[in-house]
Amino acid sequence: MELFQAGAHWAGRRESAEACARRVEVLFRQLGQCDAAYARWFEYAYSRRHALQLPFEPTAETFLRFFERRKYRLAREVFTFEAWTGQEQQGRGGRLSFVCGSNEPYYSNGCLLHLPREEPAASRVLTAAVLKKVVRAMVQAWDPDGCAVIPEADRSAKKVMEEGGACLGWLMYVPARRGKVPSLPRPVRVEPLEGKGTLITLTPECFSPENPEHVALAGRVRERLEKAGLLPLSPG
Repeated sequence: MELFQAGAHWAGRRESAEACARRVEVLFRQLGQCDAAYARWFEYAYSRRHALQLPFEPTAETFLRFFERRKYRLAREVFTFEAWTGQEQQGRGGRLSFVCGSNEPYYSNGCLLHLPREEPAASRVLTAAVLKKVVRAMVQAWDPDGCAVIPEADRSAKKVMEEGGACLGWLMYVPARRGKVPSLPRPVRVEPLEGKGTLITLTPECFSPENPEHVALAGRVRERLEKAGLLPLSPG
């Protein structure tokens, strides 16, 4: 199966440890409602054996304690964290990381979730219905400037996401403050999300960069979103 990741980004937003901890609690609670794969979490470590000794309950109080540790601070009020679901998967399918509270030019706020590849979790999670819930969880938690589910093979989209820019994915969230989403070709689905913005779903089935029809559809959607000023213009 394709490897996918869900990512959100937001511009400089200084927030206290308490505010960030409340946001993270919302994120983990909502992810836990998306699929059983996200029902338990461990602090990420470089060995599986070590990580399995570090389970935690994803509450605001827990994260407030984490943020007091030097290892989870990039600066005085810039917080970072990595978590793992405890499932052995190729492609880091059970890993989540984020940076929040930053108004520093050196540290970009963002959240990245590597989606499962192995069965049975992959068949459950890699559906438009479940990924909509994943995007919704990120939107509710972070109120981001953008969010997308992209194939990990899409290097250009990954680069844009890592740099905190808007990119087109299988699913894409556009906050209302960025502008109005234009009419898009079928079978693309466009729907409001939590009164905060718009969710775009390119295909009802799993999007594949190896499928010429999917690639052609993505090209037509990109062109309309570029004209609406919701995506940066493609080079050339």
